[in-house]
Amino acid sequence: MTALPITEIARKARVSPATVSRAINQPQLVAAESLARIRAVMQEHNYVPTPIGRRRGPKARPTEQRRIGVWFVGAKANNPSLNWFQDQLLQVQSADPHYRVDLRVLFSNTPDELPRNLAAERLDGVIIQGMEPSAECLAQLRGLPHVWFMTRRSATYPGDYVEPNNEENGRMAAEYLHQRGHKAVAVISTDPTYSAIVHRNKAFVARATELGMSVHTVLGEANPGVSYLELMPLHSESDTLVRRLLECTPKATGLFLPVDHFCGAFFRALREAGKKPGRDFDAILGNYNPMIYHNLDHSPAAIDINLPLLVRKVVDHLLWRVAHATVSGRVGVTVSPRLLTPDSPPPR
Repeated sequence: MTALPITEIARKARVSPATVSRAINQPQLVAAESLARIRAVMQEHNYVPTPIGRRRGPKARPTEQRRIGVWFVGAKANNPSLNWFQDQLLQVQSADPHYRVDLRVLFSNTPDELPRNLAAERLDGVIIQGMEPSAECLAQLRGLPHVWFMTRRSATYPGDYVEPNNEENGRMAAEYLHQRGHKAVAVISTDPTYSAIVHRNKAFVARATELGMSVHTVLGEANPGVSYLELMPLHSESDTLVRRLLECTPKATGLFLPVDHFCGAFFRALREAGKKPGRDFDAILGNYNPMIYHNLDHSPAAIDINLPLLVRKVVDHLLWRVAHATVSGRVGVTVSPRLLTPDSPPPR
């Protein structure tokens, strides 16, 4: 059996590590083309997954299974773009078979309503993701342990939370571009009111200024009512951002894109304007999504928010809160990102 890691199989098959994990454990959930590529890579490298029951090492006593929910607030049911949490949790469970969680996915169209099937699921706890629920909804959750996860948490949100360290993300991007020798930099993004972007932008501008660089902000239109980055921005929006970037004086040669969902369209617009990476600009992304990154026409630096660890942390913290429901006070957990350069090993 080869020791080829799942992350390397994912890179060669042009999918995410979570998709490889699904191909191993639940192949019926994987698209036929992706499954064929994954199996071809496995066959090429003689990769045969070891059955969970035959893995070596001490067998820990099984923990009590908990039924938890992930509530996507402000999202429509059966949206395939929201399968990422299940994918990540499956990857965690594949690596640790004693991670006993029965996951239920819940949806509500607005932050002013609870999921219709919330009571029927008889959950031990719930992870909240998306828009911040209204105060009335949170009051109805008072008897159910819950933890906020990742996005759009307001400063006044009263409960526990787990999220990436967005301030560290922005500072890391500024320091990378400074180390690359750039004198003028720009932060560029759609959705400028999205909370993660707000924090990354502010930290980037502050750190770049401290380092003596000229800083430009090139931001798109605000979309305060949008709960998820489900739709790719129009190509015309990227054209507008590129045009505004090229009008900046002094010319920005170091670019920070705090999120990556629009970077493909943006880099295409730059290329159509005659600008080439490495010659006219260096870029760093504030997020690392393998499905997006490996389809770019070049390999910029990126900041990996460490999504697998975030998922593990939020599940662990919810289980802690279930076991310590009477402990008062708000507990917050942040996860540090890591810098990925084109020659970095793939994230594990």
